[in-house]
Amino acid sequence: MLQGIRIIEIEALGPAPFAGMLLADLGAEVTVIHRKTAAGTPGKSERNLLDRGKRSIALDLKEAGDLAVARALIQGADGLTEGMRPGVMERLGLGPETVHALNPALVYGRMTGWGQDGPRALEAGHDLNYLSLSGALFYGGTPGNVPGVPPTMLGDIGGGAMYLAVGMLAGLLRARDTGRGTVVDAAIVDGASHMMALLLSMGDQFSGSARGQSLLDGPHWSRCYACACGGHVSVQCLEPKFYAMFLDMLGLAEDPGFAEQFEAELWPVQTARLAGVFAGQSRQYWADLFAGSDACVAPVLSPDEASSDPHVAARGIWTAQGPAPAPRFGDQKPGDLRPSPARGQDSEEILNELHIKGLL
Repeated sequence: MLQGIRIIEIEALGPAPFAGMLLADLGAEVTVIHRKTAAGTPGKSERNLLDRGKRSIALDLKEAGDLAVARALIQGADGLTEGMRPGVMERLGLGPETVHALNPALVYGRMTGWGQDGPRALEAGHDLNYLSLSGALFYGGTPGNVPGVPPTMLGDIGGGAMYLAVGMLAGLLRARDTGRGTVVDAAIVDGASHMMALLLSMGDQFSGSARGQSLLDGPHWSRCYACACGGHVSVQCLEPKFYAMFLDMLGLAEDPGFAEQFEAELWPVQTARLAGVFAGQSRQYWADLFAGSDACVAPVLSPDEASSDPHVAARGIWTAQGPAPAPRFGDQKPGDLRPSPARGQDSEEILNELHIKGLL
């Protein structure tokens, strides 16, 4: 879908390279400028899953010759993404003002936690911090417990990488029509706050200041339950017709204790009763019972278990190169994914291309 779009990615961690992978999955030609030596992230392999579909050139941007190569690459690109703290790219001589002088149509994507300005802009932070300041973490967890630690995908990917990718695509569309580039300021705290719009659109159910009183963290029909085997199942039957089916399949349709679905003061007792019900059987028992129904119940699977789930397997969601690209397009079949390159694997090829074009 993005064939012919050229993106230069400055090596970073987390959401910025994820956004680059997403653009590469969609067909963009993404060239990542890796450092000549690895950054030393614990557990990081030389070939990074997030680099799949990309080419790699290894440069030291503090060296004049390598900086010239980076500028040459940027001059012929449609977009650039970076995930440095504010001011770092400017100090390297690759800030937006400098590169837009070389390439006015360039879409310059910046990925940070706190944004390019504001009191916290230069502070360190991580996914959980951005979620907590945005208000999103307030609803994370059940009443009586501290807010949980959600998977890093909620902030880094949901509030960060996806907003960077959408911003890049919006900028590329305008640049195609006008020849005018832009700067995309994608901050995780901005994206996480923006995602709250869905919850806030539900009105009073999310306007309170007490945890356990919203439709996300309070009801007995919106949580996970432990099973006899030690596994868990998720339940989230919000709509009354799905809730009625849920109760019927549990044999509780005529139980007056569950007749009121939305009475918050009843939720703790209803939750305790359901906890006892689910604790009486294994996760597999419940998975089999609810399979094929609209009761909105599903087993909580580990990543290994998820890869062999019949639905996940039928859609081919997992491949040898990790999760399959998403979304899918009706007129295209998934192709083979280019494996992640080793650091600097394509340096010679890229330098030859630049030389042919007379940019060096």
